[in-house]
Amino acid sequence: MPDLQTLVLVGVIFLIAGGVKGVVGVGLPTVAVGLMTAFIGLHEAVQLVVVPALLTNVWQGAIGGNFLVLIRRLWPMLAAACVGTWFGASLLVIIDAHLLSGSLGILLAAYSLYSLMTPQIPPPGRWEKPLAPVMGFLAGMATGSVASFTMPGALFLQALGLTRDELVQAMGISFTIATAAQAVSLTGHGIMTAELGLTSAAALVPAAAGMAGGQVIRRRIAAETFRRVFFFGLLLLGAYLAARAFA
Repeated sequence: MPDLQTLVLVGVIFLIAGGVKGVVGVGLPTVAVGLMTAFIGLHEAVQLVVVPALLTNVWQGAIGGNFLVLIRRLWPMLAAACVGTWFGASLLVIIDAHLLSGSLGILLAAYSLYSLMTPQIPPPGRWEKPLAPVMGFLAGMATGSVASFTMPGALFLQALGLTRDELVQAMGISFTIATAAQAVSLTGHGIMTAELGLTSAAALVPAAAGMAGGQVIRRRIAAETFRRVFFFGLLLLGAYLAARAFA
């Protein structure tokens, strides 16, 4: 069982990560894993994020009224993501954690730069069907190894021309399935421990409290201002993780 100091640190991190998700609607696993990797370690971070990420995204994926339509459109990407997650989790066993931490830092920095520049991603058009399983597998690999579906999974979803409500629900569905596949993969590879699984379940409490607080904050400040501050901070965190791993 983690010591008291570690438990307090994990609680604070999930409170912050939940707050970010409450304000901008995304970012709980990204922030939580990034911060925990910096202070605790990647292997522990990947395990601890499973339950809060899964349950907070179940709600997001269920709300919106487009569940069946989105499943029919996204199933090739989601199926490939499950396969990719299994292979990604195997990297935790065979690749040095410092290298994976550096890779996570690069992913966070790249996603932050993209989000700050907000370029228009060209829609895949007729390439959507052949690209979907490729993007899903790559996103699954990232989920299994560093618990980050955003690169390239979230970017591919943003390119599909979905409405705002459809995009939010599509991300919730995708993150839910990827996180469930992550839990199965970590367990199957013998990485997920019962102790950290229980700690992950307990982390749902500060994560939910953070989300509730974040929703209050969202009504009081400009969302765009918070978004830019958030991604700038995420960029710095990603740069730090990459520099620490590859220095």
